Amino acid sequence: MSIRLFDTTLRDGTQREGVSLTTEDKARIARELDSLGIHYIEAGFPASNPKDLEFFEGFDASELENARLVAFTRARRPNGRAEEDLAVTCLTGLWAPVACIVAKSWRLHVEKVLRTTPEENLGSVRDTVAYLAGAGKEVIFDAEHYFDGFRDDPEHALAVLRAAAEAGATTLVLCDTNGGTLPTELKAIVARTVREFPEVEVGIHTHNDAGCGVANALAAVEAGATHVQGTVNGVGERTGNCDLVTTIANLQLKMGLKVVDDERLGRLTEASNYVAELMNLTPDTHRPYVGRSAFAHKGGLHVDGISRDPRTYEHVAPERVGNVRRTPVGELSGKNSIRAKAEELGLEPGDVAAVLSAIKQREYEGYHYEAADASLALLIGRTTGEAKPLFELESFRIISEKRADGETTVEATIKLFVKGQREISTAEGNGPVNALDRALRQAIEPHYPELKEIHLSNYKVRILDEHRATAATTRVLIDSTDGKRVWGAVGVGENIIEASWQALVDGLEYGVNETGKD
Repeated sequence: MSIRLFDTTLRDGTQREGVSLTTEDKARIARELDSLGIHYIEAGFPASNPKDLEFFEGFDASELENARLVAFTRARRPNGRAEEDLAVTCLTGLWAPVACIVAKSWRLHVEKVLRTTPEENLGSVRDTVAYLAGAGKEVIFDAEHYFDGFRDDPEHALAVLRAAAEAGATTLVLCDTNGGTLPTELKAIVARTVREFPEVEVGIHTHNDAGCGVANALAAVEAGATHVQGTVNGVGERTGNCDLVTTIANLQLKMGLKVVDDERLGRLTEASNYVAELMNLTPDTHRPYVGRSAFAHKGGLHVDGISRDPRTYEHVAPERVGNVRRTPVGELSGKNSIRAKAEELGLEPGDVAAVLSAIKQREYEGYHYEAADASLALLIGRTTGEAKPLFELESFRIISEKRADGETTVEATIKLFVKGQREISTAEGNGPVNALDRALRQAIEPHYPELKEIHLSNYKVRILDEHRATAATTRVLIDSTDGKRVWGAVGVGENIIEASWQALVDGLEYGVNETGKD
């Protein structure tokens, strides 16, 4: 059984709130999807906005080695003619070899949204498909609200598909547009539809409103569908579309269906993060298969099991999808977790009981090390006596001044001893942490020139006990990078400046120590 993958990240996915892609963003994502082995890339609705039209007019479809480029449109308007409907005719002048046409298959929409008759709806489908097929396009037909329509009037829903097939559509896609159908019912409807159209490819397009987007796609495949639509990371309107990343992994690793080669399957994590970055979305660390926490083992029993045989707590090997196994530690960790984490960080754990006791005490105080490997490595090193501080602090002072003209300035002064030498440094910044960072670097960079390669890349603040208002304890997480890797450091305190200072110093100290190992 051969399954063809249809990605609609660049069309349906952009309907997610807060997402907007430039034409260059779309081109980069299209090339990434092509390299992943996707068969069809639906890149937009050219009649709906100038940006999508610009993409289709400017993108060279010959760049794609594996995928066919798809342009989306609707069926012609009721009581009109396909050859006179600009939303339809504009596709004939585009290089995209495939047209995806959406039309109503639910009588409720036909009568209340289109305000026309079922007969005229069938005529609209027939005319539009025939026109674009006659123009040399491969036509994929999306039956909108198919499952709601089938539930309401199965004969009309099937008639819509029949009109599209007879007019030249090569693929009939059943859309769970409202995302509310459950797998058992959906599977039965797909199976019935597949029996009705043995000579035409049947596809599935699901949404995730009931949390069943991926499950419904898999159920449809079990019922005979051979064309699966979705988006990378499940991005889309409302609660999103079927997550094509999870679906690919499940089809291949669980159902034994070869949809991409093993090398491309091993790029799933990379592709997921790449698309999230271009869409300016923070990757969900708990996403199946590709999330940072998908193969993270924190509980002591789990870590012990994994150390003996990864199959004890992993349903697949992480490297199959390009992910890695991690051992975050915290208050629920055991000695095996500490040993495994120390090995992961390239450290000797020393007195494991002492390290574990220190971690649990610090977590009780509000520290959290799962995203702060730098601080954790330093904590282990300080417990074993291996970690050496970069400097000895004498004091620091921060002055913030707001002037009558509205301008605010922040100045930090630091006094410290570095390698036995007393240094005093003053610097301005756009905020207290920035000023501290600049003053600290001025003081110690002559002694540690490798700091020139280390920069702060992210700064996050979380209030731990909101009920205490301005007296609440604050946790600060600072990410740093040397351009090749990224590491996190954490600080905690009732004073946000003090918490920030802790995280800042840990991040720099860890970076210098790691650079020295290279």
